Amino acid sequence: MKTFQQFTLKKIDTPKFVMSPIELKDYINFEVKRVYFITEPKDVTGAHCHKVEEEFFILQKGACTAVIDQGKGLEEIKMVGPTSAIYVPAFVWHHFKDISPDAVLLALSSTNYNPDRNDYVEDYDEFKALIS
Repeated sequence: MKTFQQFTLKKIDTPKFVMSPIELKDYINFEVKRVYFITEPKDVTGAHCHKVEEEFFILQKGACTAVIDQGKGLEEIKMVGPTSAIYVPAFVWHHFKDISPDAVLLALSSTNYNPDRNDYVEDYDEFKALIS
C-alpha cells in the first residue's frame, strides 16, 4: 500500500524571481489525468478519502492546514507556500482547513472526475471501518 508523504520542495531564489521546480517523477508515480486548484476559501474543504484516486497537493501561495488520517487517527500538517507539498494515496482521509485568503492550492490527480463520486468515501466512520 502506498503511504502518505509530506515534502518540502526546492526553492531557487534568483535576482529576478523565485522558482520551485518539480520533477514529478521524484514525488509521484501516477499519470496526471486532472489538474485543479483551490482559491478564495470560504470554509474548510470537504473531508473524504478515495478508493482509487491518488493526489499530489502543492501549496503555491499562502498557508493552510492539511488534516489527514492514514489509519492512525486525525493529524494536522501545517503547509506554507510555495514549497509545501503532500502526496495523498487512496484510503487516506483528508481535507484542508485554516486556508489563508491568498492561498492557491494546486492538485494533481490520478483520475478524471466522475460526477457519480463512487470513488469517494465521505463518512468518517465508514472510512475507519474500511481501513481496519
